[in-house]
Amino acid sequence: MTDPLAPGLYIVATPIGNLGDLSPRAADILSRADLIAAEDTRVTAKLLRHIGAERPMTPYHDHNADRVRPGLIERMRSEAIALVSDAGTPMISDPGFKLVRDARAAGAHIVTIPGPSAAIAALTLAGLPTDRFLFIGFLPSKEKAKADAIAEVAAIRASLVLYESGPRLGATLAALAKGLGERDGAVAREISKAFEECVTGTLAELAERYAEQGPKGEIVIVVGPPGEAPPPQVDDLDALLREALERLPVAKAAKEVAAATGLDRHDLYNRALELKA
Repeated sequence: MTDPLAPGLYIVATPIGNLGDLSPRAADILSRADLIAAEDTRVTAKLLRHIGAERPMTPYHDHNADRVRPGLIERMRSEAIALVSDAGTPMISDPGFKLVRDARAAGAHIVTIPGPSAAIAALTLAGLPTDRFLFIGFLPSKEKAKADAIAEVAAIRASLVLYESGPRLGATLAALAKGLGERDGAVAREISKAFEECVTGTLAELAERYAEQGPKGEIVIVVGPPGEAPPPQVDDLDALLREALERLPVAKAAKEVAAATGLDRHDLYNRALELKA
């Protein structure tokens, strides 16, 4: 006989397309949970049928979360509650973080069952730098708010990952091209499904491609990091060195400017000596 799950909250990642991506551990948790809190119970019911399970479910989404959450927290004291979103990892552009926050405050046992995430999957397809990346979810729909949101992240030296819908794709790519300049990008859609596709190019090229009509399906945009900043001009370097020399000895001034500009410290030291002379 299978042992019952310990009471608490189980955060379960579910497939983003291919049902075969559901991990055996996730299937086991869903099959044994006392209750499944689902973003859409109809979607989760299909997943349960796939694994041959039938469990009690309750809707948990942005529109009812404040009302439903206290009851779920109370039930966690004696029951195993599984949290799922429609697809992928809960709380990545989905409701749920307040449930985890309040469950932790109540002393509940919390476990995560990791698995698919469209943002991470798109990064693996895009062929863009992955050592540093920033997930920014969905951009605002209004033009001014969208431009402001893009400006906030323009200088961040990391790849950007965002979600978008087909009808808004062309406008969003155009806004990204305008706000970020000539960067490389990728549009991934239908990840793990039969018609999986990843189209790459500059942001301007992608905006032109999808200007008329956006594709169907779930879409992830990946934008490469900004290029290296141009090296400071001689006049700029001299200004930096003179300012540093007012506060520091020659060697330390050269070291400070080297750290700020990435230029060779020995070259800067020699230039600082010339300026000081």
